[in-house]
Amino acid sequence: MAVIVKGRNTVVSPAVKAYVEKKIDKVTRQFKAVGDIQAVLKVENGMHIAEITVPAKGVIFRAQESTKDMYSSIDLVIEKIERQVHKYKTKLMKRKYNNFRDMSALPDAEPAAAGAADTDEFRIIRNKSFVMHPMTPDEAILQMNLLNHDFFMFYDPDFGGVSVVYRRKDGNYGLLAPKIG
Repeated sequence: MAVIVKGRNTVVSPAVKAYVEKKIDKVTRQFKAVGDIQAVLKVENGMHIAEITVPAKGVIFRAQESTKDMYSSIDLVIEKIERQVHKYKTKLMKRKYNNFRDMSALPDAEPAAAGAADTDEFRIIRNKSFVMHPMTPDEAILQMNLLNHDFFMFYDPDFGGVSVVYRRKDGNYGLLAPKIG
């Protein structure tokens, strides 16, 4: 495990780097296998922003906070990640000891809107690649909620391909599984 501390619009002092590493050590003690941790510290419009990403055992914990002081931002972002870890561990324990069942009755996906406009109107401003770990739809929903996203793409070994879970407006979840026609 390595802690990579980067600065954007600011220079990261050795004291700040040591502070981040000390704080992150508390979080990583709870996992046996932790990947390279990314900490991005930046200053925008007088606000000090701390963003930390912790990959641990196929789950990614990510949080961002901004305050007028970098140390406060780091403290708050670590607290957020600790809450995410606690929530994740609690759900695992509930699953282990309460005979947690698979969500086999996910609502069917709604058909996509047909007739997209000219592709010249759309610009791709960012490409992102990531490693997909095999997981069930339940685990994908848990990961989506931990990242606080509205959708999550994952590899479903039962289905044998890539699927997407998403949060519906009514608060339920949907599952998109492609079918080649």
